[in-house]
Amino acid sequence: MRHEKGRQGDPAREAAFEVLRAVAADDAYANLAMPAALRRHELRGRDAGLATELGYGALRGQGTYDEIIAACVTRPLEDLDPPLLDALRLGSHQLLATRVPAHAAVSTSVDLVRRHVNEGAARLANAVLRRVGERDLDGWVGELAPSREKDLVGHLAFRHAHPAWIVRALRDALNTGPDGDDAELEAALRADNEPAEVTLAVRPGRATVDELVEAGARPTRWSPYGAVLESGSPARLAAVRDGRAGVQDEGSQLVALALATAPVEPPDERWLDLCAGPGGKAALLAGLLTQRGGRLLAVEQHEHRARLVAQALAGDLGEHEVLVADGTRPDWPEADFDRVLLDAPCTGLGALRRRPEARWRRRPADVAGLRRLQTDLLRSALWSVRPGGLVAYITCSPHLAETVTVVDDALQGRDDVERVDARPYLPGVPDLGDGPDVQLWPHRHGTDAMYLALLRRTE
Repeated sequence: MRHEKGRQGDPAREAAFEVLRAVAADDAYANLAMPAALRRHELRGRDAGLATELGYGALRGQGTYDEIIAACVTRPLEDLDPPLLDALRLGSHQLLATRVPAHAAVSTSVDLVRRHVNEGAARLANAVLRRVGERDLDGWVGELAPSREKDLVGHLAFRHAHPAWIVRALRDALNTGPDGDDAELEAALRADNEPAEVTLAVRPGRATVDELVEAGARPTRWSPYGAVLESGSPARLAAVRDGRAGVQDEGSQLVALALATAPVEPPDERWLDLCAGPGGKAALLAGLLTQRGGRLLAVEQHEHRARLVAQALAGDLGEHEVLVADGTRPDWPEADFDRVLLDAPCTGLGALRRRPEARWRRRPADVAGLRRLQTDLLRSALWSVRPGGLVAYITCSPHLAETVTVVDDALQGRDDVERVDARPYLPGVPDLGDGPDVQLWPHRHGTDAMYLALLRRTE
């Protein structure tokens, strides 16, 4: 980057801009780049909140903002200096989706360009953003989006800043159909653009929800091990600093607890987490299993993620084991476990609230490759569980090609596996559909869009 000496600019916007640059130039993950930027600029409280909203919001809306910017320039976007384009995205978000006054949105964005590019680019940014600000977002929707009546998917993709293929995938998963009521589909898209709450999970036997509540959190609605932190960094809580609690979405807690609470005939002492990294679900299961006198084998193919699992299990590692191995090639005997958790690698479309850049990085082709891996891992999980034991197949995606149809494929031609109705093992959770599988949703449940199928291997 080229910097103008002697001026520091607005720290919150500098931090947001740095995150956009890291994502665009270095393929960084925003949820990792943002905390680093906040520390670098020593931002806390409202300033940290502003930086996070501006950075994450500009990344979420990038596809829509790019179309609007393209309508306001006379050259292709790829011909713009990349830092200039990121500053325009940041300015467009302030103009179209926040309460920042228009003059402040324009002037601070132009100042970023002046500092990080040059004076000529700053003049261009000023002209472009003034054109962007001539309409509100609804005005740009009316100007640029496809007609809602003729192309609902294209219209909603522009209005709610999702690639069209993801809009179609959510429509199919919600079973609204191309001619159905689009109100719930639009609610799901809106929910993806709302910041997710910071939810914590205590490690059973090592911390309690009451401890988190005393530190300023509030209990989650359904998970007995969860609490929501409404403000501040999780690291300020002693239980988090000590590794006795960690950040984990309530939906992730619920699907893991469903596996732990659904009944199996004794014995019930050997559990397997087949894709354990980074270790949140493994820590929850290990805490429960320690109290029952059992042992967990946590398997992770990648060494750096296996180290994260070991850290998550640090207080329980005397009882449990972390193994670096490929879950599709089991290094253990057949039918060796009473319960198997398979939180399969997936597109992560269920956590778009938390990963603002993910919707623009993923491609439809990603689904096919992941589906093959998911099916192979599920067959391995079913091979690993004993007759009478349970497998939980979980993905953080509502895409049908990663959820119900993977289970259908893995069970094809088998008469030794039955689907178990998972709904009774998420007590109190509403709107779980007709079963037997469960699909959670941000707009219905306030959780990530976690999918769960419970499968019992029979004789």
